[in-house]
Amino acid sequence: MANGGESKSLEEQQIDQQEQIRSQEVVDEKERTDRLKAEEARKVQALKLTRARIREQLSRTSNERYTLLLNSELQQIDGELAKLV
Repeated sequence: MANGGESKSLEEQQIDQQEQIRSQEVVDEKERTDRLKAEEARKVQALKLTRARIREQLSRTSNERYTLLLNSELQQIDGELAKLV
């Protein structure tokens, strides 16, 4: 009878351990997802700041070649933003 009680206790310990592992996996996945979202938000913010800087430069330049270059950069940034948002 004592062995039956011990094996049940062992089974319960194994089940508890499996539940703890699953719980930790869920926490790890949530943390990974949160880090990815934060990284994406930083990229979007950086691209928006770069876009604002380029627009400011466009408003101040009269050089046609520089305007073409800035417009090209602006299109690249808008394309990258479209992929992220």
